Amino acid sequence: MSYAADFEKALAVGRPPNIVKLFPNSKALIVSGKVIDRAMLKKGQAMTIAANGRNHLVIRGALRAAQKANAAIIIEIAKSEGGAGAYCAVNYWNMARQVDAVMNELGITVPVAVHADHYGIKGEKDIAQARVEIPTLFESGITSIAIDASHLPDAENLLASIELNQYVPKWAGLETEVGEIKGKEGMSTVDEALFLIRGLNAHGISPDWIALNNGTAHGIQSSEQGIQVELTKSIHEALKPYHVSGAQHGTSGNDSERLRRIAKETNTTKANVATALQMLTWGVKVNDYGNAELDADGNFLKLPGQGVDDKLWAEMVAWAQERKLKAGDYKKLNLPYENKILSQPAEIRERSVKAVEDFVYNLLVNVFNAQDTAPLGVAAILDAGSYDLGPKAQRIEDPAQWTPEKAREKAAHLNQDKGAKGDFDD
Repeated sequence: MSYAADFEKALAVGRPPNIVKLFPNSKALIVSGKVIDRAMLKKGQAMTIAANGRNHLVIRGALRAAQKANAAIIIEIAKSEGGAGAYCAVNYWNMARQVDAVMNELGITVPVAVHADHYGIKGEKDIAQARVEIPTLFESGITSIAIDASHLPDAENLLASIELNQYVPKWAGLETEVGEIKGKEGMSTVDEALFLIRGLNAHGISPDWIALNNGTAHGIQSSEQGIQVELTKSIHEALKPYHVSGAQHGTSGNDSERLRRIAKETNTTKANVATALQMLTWGVKVNDYGNAELDADGNFLKLPGQGVDDKLWAEMVAWAQERKLKAGDYKKLNLPYENKILSQPAEIRERSVKAVEDFVYNLLVNVFNAQDTAPLGVAAILDAGSYDLGPKAQRIEDPAQWTPEKAREKAAHLNQDKGAKGDFDD
């Protein structure tokens, strides 16, 4: 049977109920994050992009690349980028509408998940807010979420993740996180990862992904540390009985060869890319490490004839300099300049979109091994006959051994190194 016929069948049964309610007449195959993960697992040694849609042009470019590569992908935004105190105009509550609109406009026929990344929990106040806010995310079209309480001690991370799981639909993609994501200090250990996943399993929670602090960081990187492939492999090997895939955060700062190794040698199926895509829409030069390049004076290298109009770029730089923003804080330009970027002539907007499309297509096809995974995602839906693919793992841990008291006792004996604090919310 043809892909077109299978796509129509998947469209009928594969869209989650929140998506059907929001977009009853849509032809966009917006799916649970579980579908994307299963497609990569089926292909093997493959991961796909989770493109942080910091602006509308990033979303358009990433979706065009996915269609060209015939790849299942994820569009996401993090709490710092798109939460209640966001620095982007794209947010948790309008992202699904933008994705659906663009997919229908451009005739995108690959499965796409809409992911709330880094839904950060740093204390009881955040947990209280989450009880109200997480349901609103799914009401707005989110189909996958990362409950990120990794900022807390290990036992509290586990207990917060258990507490908030009741607000996440069973059909939705679920990511969990261990070890603060902040670079070379305080990297995750096998013990920490096993503690979190075993505790979740005991409570009947089977995450699709786990994110680690495996030696990378967010934003613009200057360190040579990069992702630690061997560490990642050892943690993934220990987690095999629980069938949880890896989510690779902070891919910027790592060259293509290291990212190929992550796809080929680990169980990673999701790779977040944020800063590089933002910079490409602005016309800033981005190297193979996904890092924006700076001149001798520490200023971004704006490519002639690329990205935003030179006059608008000069205005953006002046705005940043007035506020004494460092290079890594240029992300704060997204919110005040979204409308000005969208008000540029069509040919300028198109070159920004095309830059993202070309960059993402290269990652999907030549680095991540994600090409032709769209039919595998559709097949997973048809095999299940539903938008709900169910958990990958069954409960094998004893809940009686994972009460709050026993979890805290276990956590006290973990092999861990939290390292120094850092800026890792994205």
